[in-house]
Amino acid sequence: MTQPSDVQVNLQQEELAIRRAGTLSLLLCGLCFGIGYVTLPRAFEFPTELVNRLAFALQASLFVLIWVLIGVIMVSTGRRKSLADVGGSASGPPSETIAVSVAFLQNTLEQAVLAVGAYLALATQLSGPWLSLIVTAVVLFGVGRLLFLRGYRRDYRGAKGRAFGMTLTMWPTLAGYLLAIALILIPS
Repeated sequence: MTQPSDVQVNLQQEELAIRRAGTLSLLLCGLCFGIGYVTLPRAFEFPTELVNRLAFALQASLFVLIWVLIGVIMVSTGRRKSLADVGGSASGPPSETIAVSVAFLQNTLEQAVLAVGAYLALATQLSGPWLSLIVTAVVLFGVGRLLFLRGYRRDYRGAKGRAFGMTLTMWPTLAGYLLAIALILIPS
């Protein structure tokens, strides 16, 4: 695998590629939210009572937290198989053997905490069919994490290799926060 030090990075080209990936993932998220809102309520009945909506958000969050579990398993498995890493994080920085797994775990943990917070906040404000937005966000989170990891695992391509997966993970969470804040500030 080519390492960052072996690659000459053109920062402007990298930024342009990140912006393209971010724009494409934003458009895909919008499309998925629209499709989810139209189709999911036809197949499922979403809760309307607050306690049930919060339970729904917590249950949906399980599918986000599974990605954290995957990251933990990747790191712990890698540590057991690497003499340089078997001592744990207190013994030094991760070796090349587990560096991608550690980076994936750290980023996934950060994204998961933010996503779960957004789902819970939305569940206090949304009801019925609108909860399909949480389901759609969970699906986008999973696809985003898979593509983010794939971007790391392929030949080193810098941030542009991870950008689509990262933004596909991030946009639904950001939209969730903005929507929840708007609904809190603008009472119905």
